[in-house]
Amino acid sequence: MKLGEDFWVVLEQIIKEKKLDKAIVIEALRKALLSAFKKAYGTSKGARVEIDVNRQEIRIYVVKRVVEKVLDPISEITLDEAKALKPDAKLGDEIEIEVEPQEFGRIAVQVAKQVIMQSLKEAERKILYDKYKAKEGELVNGTVVRIERGNVYVRFPDIEAVLPVKEQIPGEEYWIGRRLRAYLLEVRKTTKDPLVILSRSHPGFLKRLFELEVPEIKEGTVEIVSIAREPGLRSKVAVYSHYPEIDPIGACVGFKGVRIQNIINELNGEKIDIVLWSKDPAEFVARSLSPAKPISVEIKEDEHKAIVIVPPDQFSLAIGKEGQNVRLAVKLTSWRIDVRTPEEYSKEKEKKEVEKVVEKSE
Repeated sequence: MKLGEDFWVVLEQIIKEKKLDKAIVIEALRKALLSAFKKAYGTSKGARVEIDVNRQEIRIYVVKRVVEKVLDPISEITLDEAKALKPDAKLGDEIEIEVEPQEFGRIAVQVAKQVIMQSLKEAERKILYDKYKAKEGELVNGTVVRIERGNVYVRFPDIEAVLPVKEQIPGEEYWIGRRLRAYLLEVRKTTKDPLVILSRSHPGFLKRLFELEVPEIKEGTVEIVSIAREPGLRSKVAVYSHYPEIDPIGACVGFKGVRIQNIINELNGEKIDIVLWSKDPAEFVARSLSPAKPISVEIKEDEHKAIVIVPPDQFSLAIGKEGQNVRLAVKLTSWRIDVRTPEEYSKEKEKKEVEKVVEKSE
């Protein structure tokens, strides 16, 4: 059966341009022809398709039972017809016969072409999905092509992605033609092309930027332990060095602050505190409240809580504007943090001691 030379040319072009697996495409073609055969004859039971790409030939075979009288010409054949094909044929035998083009019909060929193109489109979508699914959690670069209802659409060479409003850095400006770097947050399957969702507000975006700017992090000698971020405002990054001779904070800041400044520029001026991680919870919590310098930290393991005592003149610094500093410290350390001045802590302690005395007396 011939589908026309133009069909094969288009098929080869699609395979090359879209970098599709030829075997997968041929299998899709085979299934499509079986589907078209079923549409033409009402069944595809016993049907088989052979495809020779080099010779641009498609052969369709069906299995027919040898009978005395044919009631179903699709699945049955007379003994005389069978003997013409196979001299030793006898009643009850099953013989595989090639379906002639005129039997298959012009309409069936058209249906085959439609289904084939759909199969190829699905194969292309699968390639796209697998390609971008493998990039989840990575940095990607594209160009802004349109903005609709606040959502920013970014074009890559072979697909369009979306940066939703909730994944944008608050206050950041976007315009058509802007080259944009983002974090590939998620890839979802749809009935059309895969939906590629980007983010510039995710903590992972900040982590990938550090890996890009700080070779020691990329190499694994310096590790980012945790990140707390309020996009567009401030972030805290806890780092640790696996080698005593390497200063993790210095590595992140870079010579004359070049490395950290490049990251800040990418984030449109977002402030970044780099905190030295410690396996000692009290020490880690104290450092997380930088730039405040706590007097002491009391860890209550059973409540997973840290009571931090700070000098009165640093109380507001420890809390931060609208509670931002302590809020980020909580996210960074995963400890509940209660900031107190020495006076507040003493009064609270005295109150609890009085309550204990009253309890005993009762």
